[in-house]
Amino acid sequence: MDTTFWLGNLAAILTSLSFLPQAIQVIKTKDTKSISLPMYLMFVIGIALWLVYGLLKNDLPLILANIITLIFSSIILFYKIKE
Repeated sequence: MDTTFWLGNLAAILTSLSFLPQAIQVIKTKDTKSISLPMYLMFVIGIALWLVYGLLKNDLPLILANIITLIFSSIILFYKIKE
């Protein structure tokens, strides 16, 4: 496997998991006051579109990364809307 494969996978892992600490904090505290609703709406929609793109391209790293990111960012968005 080449460097590009590993670089893409590492980037996907890091960016996807970067939402985990925020999601955990929001679940624990239920505090989303400092999170912008329009930004998170646009972000979640964008991630969903990236997921569709990955599915259409049959790109497994892109699919997995966006599924993970969509889950964590959707949790945060859910609490923001619930607020």
